[in-house]
Amino acid sequence: MCLLASLLFAVSANVDNFSVGISYGIKKIRIGYLSNLLIAAISALGTFISMYAGMIISRTIPLNVSNALGGLILLILGLWQIIESLVNSYIIKAKTSSKDNKITCEVLLNNPEIADIDKSGYIDVKESISLAFALTINNFGLGISTSMTGIEIVPTVAFTFLFSIFMLFTGYLLGERYLSKIAGKYAPLASGVIIFALGIHSL
Repeated sequence: MCLLASLLFAVSANVDNFSVGISYGIKKIRIGYLSNLLIAAISALGTFISMYAGMIISRTIPLNVSNALGGLILLILGLWQIIESLVNSYIIKAKTSSKDNKITCEVLLNNPEIADIDKSGYIDVKESISLAFALTINNFGLGISTSMTGIEIVPTVAFTFLFSIFMLFTGYLLGERYLSKIAGKYAPLASGVIIFALGIHSL
């Protein structure tokens, strides 16, 4: 069951990768193999750091309290994502002020084509770094709360790395098809359901 929980975490944590891949596929923006590997490596590293932090936190409080707290946080995160995806129909247009050119994680994830700085239609290694950190930071809280429920770090990090590559690549392939509109619309909802289920399991 621990491996299943690690697998579900990896799927949920990489839903944004899937959506980004779909967006790139629709806009015909190619992702280099090295760029995909770098994004996966940074995501896996971020997962390790967040889960290690969660493990340290869990050691300072009783095990049953840690599991309950981690599970409760997962329930809240999952419920929030479910509600957000239903209310906003997943895609929210991020508006950037002409007076402020900062690109936040939310802006980048909602408009991943921004990462293609030189407008070449290709995401190279340098351009993939900002996208990788945006995807990683977005899942930091999930990693901490999941670790507090007792899910093992090593298999979770390994699954996160593999699914990052797989879901970004798969999303890109689906980006040119009609199915992409359906997949992109309901992917965040599915992620929220998975996180909510993990919370129920840990409780």
